[in-house]
Amino acid sequence: MLKFNYYLYWGVLLLIISFIFFFYSMIFVSSDFSLILEWKILDINSFNVYYLILLDWISCLFISVVLLISSMVIFYSMNYMGLYNYSSNRFLFLVILFVLSMFLMIISPNLVSILLGWDGLGLVSYCLVIYYNSMKSYLAGMITCLTNRLGDIGLLISISWMMSFGSWHFMFYLDFFNCYLFYLIIISSFTKSAQIPFSTWLPAAMAAPTPVSSLVHSSTLVTAGVYLLIRFFNSVVYNNMYFLFISIMTMLMSSFCANYEFDLKKVIALSTLSQLGLMMSSLFMGLVNLSFFHLLTHAMFKSLLFLCAGIFIFYMNDNQDIRVMGSVCNLMPFTTSCFNISNLALCGVPFLSGFYSKDLILEMGMMQFSGVLYYLIFFFCLGLTCSYSVRLFYYSMLVNSKFKNHLLFFEEKNLMKFSIMVLTFFSVVFGCSILWTLMIDLTFMVFPLYMKIMPLMFVMLGFWVGYQMTELKNFFFSLSYYMFTNMWFMYSYSYYMYKVFYSFNHTYKMNLNWGEFYGSMGVSYYLLKISNLIQYYSMNNMKVMFLSFLIWFLLII
Repeated sequence: MLKFNYYLYWGVLLLIISFIFFFYSMIFVSSDFSLILEWKILDINSFNVYYLILLDWISCLFISVVLLISSMVIFYSMNYMGLYNYSSNRFLFLVILFVLSMFLMIISPNLVSILLGWDGLGLVSYCLVIYYNSMKSYLAGMITCLTNRLGDIGLLISISWMMSFGSWHFMFYLDFFNCYLFYLIIISSFTKSAQIPFSTWLPAAMAAPTPVSSLVHSSTLVTAGVYLLIRFFNSVVYNNMYFLFISIMTMLMSSFCANYEFDLKKVIALSTLSQLGLMMSSLFMGLVNLSFFHLLTHAMFKSLLFLCAGIFIFYMNDNQDIRVMGSVCNLMPFTTSCFNISNLALCGVPFLSGFYSKDLILEMGMMQFSGVLYYLIFFFCLGLTCSYSVRLFYYSMLVNSKFKNHLLFFEEKNLMKFSIMVLTFFSVVFGCSILWTLMIDLTFMVFPLYMKIMPLMFVMLGFWVGYQMTELKNFFFSLSYYMFTNMWFMYSYSYYMYKVFYSFNHTYKMNLNWGEFYGSMGVSYYLLKISNLIQYYSMNNMKVMFLSFLIWFLLII
């Protein structure tokens, strides 16, 4: 019996809905119009429960981008996941549930209904990360799910807090909220958008299938936190140097780590983390429209980057190590071209979509920065971005193949090529078309020539540094190699610190290090000691009473 091809119909349906939403977003932005729809779910005496939908140019444009990428991912998955295997429909409906959760989060101006989409994203992402049912994917799913739970806790507290303001429709109350409520929502968003110290789940979530990685790390899960902060924007609270410092440190850490990583998907995941740091830092400088603009352009070229990486992995026997990936340009020229276009857009090379948003954020940042340190780190991260992009280019194009002998693979004319072709087109033209349509860059900026060409100079410098790094046989930071390959020891602190305590107590082996000594094992040990002491005291209370009486009697004498 032939199965019904759900992939094709769902892909076409999402594509059509995406174009409809794009059309309406253009109408809304041209007429400065927004629409609020109220649906009464429950009405008991004076108690009403409403579901609220907000349609304005921001939500319609973002929904359009998410649905466009989702439709391309579904077309792509027809070939990548296999159309008629036993779990292909399960995969499709998980992806659709994921898109629906994001849809619910985007259109709602009510914090309770936002939690519905927010929780849906966390739960469905867990199901997608553990899709391959290996021990690695189970552990990655657990890290992803538990980190996202922290953000849910913050949102639940803020929901109960907002009851004192009279309503959960936050868009009417943004000027009245306590600043600590904003801080709580910002920290909750940090968990979803993987800022320091919640960054470890993002590379771990690469255990998911590549189409899912493309969807999750370009336009849906990781951008949910940024989108929530754009909705909650309050210029008084958001101009905050401490949060700006955290987001810039995230940029720096992820850019360094990407230069030391050899797993193809993890390099791209760390570059996503770097771009999230850029979006967050532009938010905390008060550039809310530019942050949203970069969110859209980044979604286009990052999804393309993941899909091209997926084709490399697909044709190279599930190999993800970039060191054995060489010379794929000879065998897969079209995919390689698309891969390099998205890489250049990521670097901010002029006249590709990434350039328009990145360059504007940097130039507006020059006018906003309060210290030279932020200024230098910002541009340094831009150079590092180009450095790891050159590294990917070098390993995929210039090095001779170190894979199996007599291996011949070629691209078929299938839907995978169609998906990357559409996304390549948008990666080139989307940035300029949206910028000219929305007219975001109407701020008048005057810079001296050296500051004006500084972003371009750092892009070129980053290309050069990346090329120099590929020439080095051993890394120039030999001591810091462990630091950068383990994301600044954010999740492996115990492994590197156990030696200190191992020298004090030789009975503790490798698995009993200081994290356990001061954690669960230490707590249980001291609880046992205290309970024994209390029990001993209660059994001998007469003796203790007489002894204490004797001591006090002697003291008085």
